[in-house]
Amino acid sequence: IFGIDLQGNVTEWNAKATEVSGYSKGETIGRHLVNTFIHLEFRSSVSEVLHDALMGQDVANFELPLFTKSGKRREILLNATPRRGDDGSVIGVLGV
Repeated sequence: IFGIDLQGNVTEWNAKATEVSGYSKGETIGRHLVNTFIHLEFRSSVSEVLHDALMGQDVANFELPLFTKSGKRREILLNATPRRGDDGSVIGVLGV
């Protein structure tokens, strides 16, 4: 599980995300998810999916190409859900 804010910066990074990526929570929090952790070749498509979620749309079963800290490519099946504040407005995205 990971979370991003409206600017695309990582706000949540659980133990499974660390296990899959090789990046610790401390290495990811506050850093831009797409620009930092997604290979240049895939940034546009990943940005589009996250944008859709930030616009309030659930995104299911997106194949996210993630490169680990060691440089290995891993395919992650991503479900991106808008994260909402107390007033119902979108404040970010949770990815599972």
